[in-house]
Amino acid sequence: MQPQKSGPPQADGKGVSFLVELMRRFCTEDAGQDLIEYTLLMAFVTLASAALFVGVGTNVSKIWSINNATLSTAVVKATS
Repeated sequence: MQPQKSGPPQADGKGVSFLVELMRRFCTEDAGQDLIEYTLLMAFVTLASAALFVGVGTNVSKIWSINNATLSTAVVKATS
C-alpha cells in the first residue's frame, strides 16, 4: 500500500470527482441541521435573557434604593 500524496487534487479525475461528490453531499444532506438550529435558538434566548436581566437589574436597584430611603425616613420619624 502506497502513502497518499498530500496537496490539491490532481486533474486525474479521482480527486476532482471526490470533491464534486463531497460538495453534492454537503448541499443535499441535512443530518446536523437540527442541532445547529437548536444551538442558534439557545444562543438567541441566552442573549435576550442577558439583556433583559441587565435592564431589570437597573430597575430593581432603583426600586431598592427608593424603598431603603423610605424605610430609613420612617425609622427616623418613628424613633423621634
